[in-house]
Amino acid sequence: MIEDRPANFHPEIAERNFGVESLYSTCYSDLNSIDSDLDLTSEIRRMCVEKRAIILAHYYQEPMVQDLADIVGDSLQLAIEAQKAKADVILFCGVHFMAETAKILNPNSTVILPDMDAGCSLADRCQTEIFREWLKDYPEYVVISYINCSAGVKALSDIICTSSNAVSVVSSIPANKKIVFAPDRHLGRWVSRQTGRKMALYPGFCIVHGLFTPRRTAAMKARYPEAKLLVHPECDLLISAKADFVGSTAAMLNFVAKDTGNAFIIGTEPGIIYQMQKLRPDAEFLPIPVDSRSNCSICPYMRLNTVEKIYLALKDMKPEITLDESLRQRALKPMEAMLSLGC
Repeated sequence: MIEDRPANFHPEIAERNFGVESLYSTCYSDLNSIDSDLDLTSEIRRMCVEKRAIILAHYYQEPMVQDLADIVGDSLQLAIEAQKAKADVILFCGVHFMAETAKILNPNSTVILPDMDAGCSLADRCQTEIFREWLKDYPEYVVISYINCSAGVKALSDIICTSSNAVSVVSSIPANKKIVFAPDRHLGRWVSRQTGRKMALYPGFCIVHGLFTPRRTAAMKARYPEAKLLVHPECDLLISAKADFVGSTAAMLNFVAKDTGNAFIIGTEPGIIYQMQKLRPDAEFLPIPVDSRSNCSICPYMRLNTVEKIYLALKDMKPEITLDESLRQRALKPMEAMLSLGC
């Protein structure tokens, strides 16, 4: 069903060790300048009014950051909200590709990211020039790229998808067309299984979802037999095949809200559990442990955004996301192709 390791596969990029230690080596000297007596929440809200700013936050952010946001959502929701935003300033509490997406859709707004080091292991595994070379083996293929990629990769794509709409996007491609799916191989495998479509998969993966293992997941199910297993489609197919529900973070929230179960095993970044607990305070939510000495199921990139950095970003209006206009226009086309499907 799937072409998974093409001839020009680049293991030095796809399998690079993206350690998290370096993320904490940056010295944020400006943080020391913040008056300890300041009510940061009130100051942030005041500056948002003053600067006509809106705060968008992903479900994987710290609870305090989620509470500060005007809108909390998954990649699809935030892309739609970014497109609709009428604010002069969009402060994006997520990772770099998400802020880039907001800028692609809102060229006239100032887009700021609290910490420019908030990258993405999946996006970093698919560098633009390497992807361009990789695509040379697939000249007649329709290129579908998961939204978790850089503006440069989006610009090389025909249509973008999210984990919420990937099945619908793939299904929209005529059956006689060949498909490249990038950059997440696990999401691609899952979509291929759902749609029956053969696809060439770029060999990328997310460090968070890639660390969940079938063995640990099975152990959790054995320990909590009454709990329902909910996993993100970025997990290995061996895990998602055993799940009670597979879906995006927003879809997981919807499942939890409607389901009658009282315990759920969660196979994604545990930041989502904060919103789940709001919806179902009566239920128990159990994150899957990972095969690691550190709890890498917490995305270190997402958690670089803090209340203090949000305050500084609004005060100083930086770090700002900027894009070359030609690149923005090329990246906009596949984004608009996705949004036009209305799925």
